[in-house]
Amino acid sequence: MKTSLANIVAYTTLDGSTIRELIHPLVHGNWAQSLAEATIPPLGQTLLHRHLVSEEIYHVSAGTGWVWMGDRWLAVRPGDSICIAPGTAHCAKADRHGPLVILCCCSPAYSHDDTELLDTTVPPAPNPNEDKQ
Repeated sequence: MKTSLANIVAYTTLDGSTIRELIHPLVHGNWAQSLAEATIPPLGQTLLHRHLVSEEIYHVSAGTGWVWMGDRWLAVRPGDSICIAPGTAHCAKADRHGPLVILCCCSPAYSHDDTELLDTTVPPAPNPNEDKQ
């Protein structure tokens, strides 16, 4: 199977990110995982959430920002990848320079039913005017 980003309609997930589902079993017939491209606008932030069953891998393809994972913010830039274990609270925030674009791979495949929004408040992300290390 082959898909093309230009032909995929974006939608908003439960965490508030705009995604394009590049490969998903319910649409494309693959078996065990999904791949999506999430775009977070400058200074935008997704809602804190976790997946109860799915392991998720983020790979940053464009932009810079931060990913909250469990108990801390991690600075991210193109080429960085993060593995998020099932049950780990996470969210992402773009800095002021432009959108943060993340490839998101879930195994098993992404499902709204496996996404739990969390009421916990995370500390503010680092100041967007400061350079990341």
